[in-house]
Amino acid sequence: MEYEIYQELSSKNKQYLWHPFTQMKDYINEDPLIISHGKDRKLYDVLGNEYYDGVSSIWLNVHGHNIPELNEAINEQLQKVAHSTLLGMANVPSILLAEKLVEISPKGLEKVFYSDSGATSVEIAIKMAYQYWRNIGKYEKNTFVTMKEAYHGDTIGAVSVGAIDLYHQAYDELLFPSIKVSYPHLYRSKYEGTEQEMIAAYIKEVEGLFIEKANSIAALIIEPIVQGASGIIVMPNGYLKAIHELCIKYDVLLIADEVATGFGRTGKMFACEKEDVTPDILTCGKGLTGGYLPVAATLTTNRIYEAFLGSYEEQKTFFHGHSYTGNPLGCAVALANLELFNTTHLLQHVETIAAYIQNKLVKFNDLKHVGDIRQSGLMIGIELVQSKISKEAFHWNERIGVKVTKRAKELGLLTRPLGNVIVFMPPLASTELEIKEMLDILYNAISDITEPC
Repeated sequence: MEYEIYQELSSKNKQYLWHPFTQMKDYINEDPLIISHGKDRKLYDVLGNEYYDGVSSIWLNVHGHNIPELNEAINEQLQKVAHSTLLGMANVPSILLAEKLVEISPKGLEKVFYSDSGATSVEIAIKMAYQYWRNIGKYEKNTFVTMKEAYHGDTIGAVSVGAIDLYHQAYDELLFPSIKVSYPHLYRSKYEGTEQEMIAAYIKEVEGLFIEKANSIAALIIEPIVQGASGIIVMPNGYLKAIHELCIKYDVLLIADEVATGFGRTGKMFACEKEDVTPDILTCGKGLTGGYLPVAATLTTNRIYEAFLGSYEEQKTFFHGHSYTGNPLGCAVALANLELFNTTHLLQHVETIAAYIQNKLVKFNDLKHVGDIRQSGLMIGIELVQSKISKEAFHWNERIGVKVTKRAKELGLLTRPLGNVIVFMPPLASTELEIKEMLDILYNAISDITEPC
């Protein structure tokens, strides 16, 4: 019976669904994974197989699946109201969540603007920064600076400040131009010298741009501490702080895209806290609701907010909003999620479990094709290479990352590669035993594919 149900769903899946970031020609020729339910850190398919959620359902699951406290928060809110608009009115959970977000975010971020996804929170940040300068009469500040290989989402504005050709080049003629500077990638650095010399060179690159063009730059957008989709590139210590200081010095707004790094993923509630940085605008999503419902937020300072205040006739209003902005169900579960952070002492747990993972990852260096292991909290990227000495990459057509993750699935672990980088991002609440079992599977999967007997 289970197999018959699977076959029916598989057929309908291939007939009706178009999957994101998926080459459908390949996909429809394979047997798809169809999830039925989840519990704690595991997902179960319709055939009864179980898998560890080693990528937190694309980087957003916090406590696990089917968590009673989060389920109850949604059920309780359902007895009141499922949705009411935030355009010109408010609802209770959206107010309380905004208060909580201001309380836990870097000091100085005072206002919360809701949206539905990480990409839309970035879109809002871009429009906010652009209109801010217009509202105060500095029309010449209309250019954005982004980092090479950056990923900020898939809306047109977010893609315009993205820089991953594979994802973005098809839309070139739709995009506004942005200036691209180098993200400090020390394993594959464009600069030579000691680590400190390389970091200094990366910082100098940004300052050189600001010296030349700050008068026309509205904002610099950056993924703080970890650049995600480029391959889990971990920023060297001190770089974020230095960039923040340059933005202040040259009067350029700093937008911190914390969609992936926020809510404990790097070990702090927000990655900016690692270097005591308060950006002008901060975007967040993913872990905000614990991985339950699509809610995102854009936080900003009173300096930005007050530039939008004026008489009706001045038309300084921020003309932006989504139908489900501030959805009460989403905000209610987000509040319950953040309460669980406190009651379970989750940030302390992440610090402990991250150290445990770091220790367990040491043996991965013994594998012949593991070139670099990058980690910040529970964001881990394992880069596979042809040669450790030359750092020569596997050719894209070899699909090494795809093969490793496919093997991991066969062994009971779900993850997703970024080219030749194997991503490991388990739910934050994962236990030591769960982590050990996940890493054992990942080690065996890499070994099986790159060092076959």
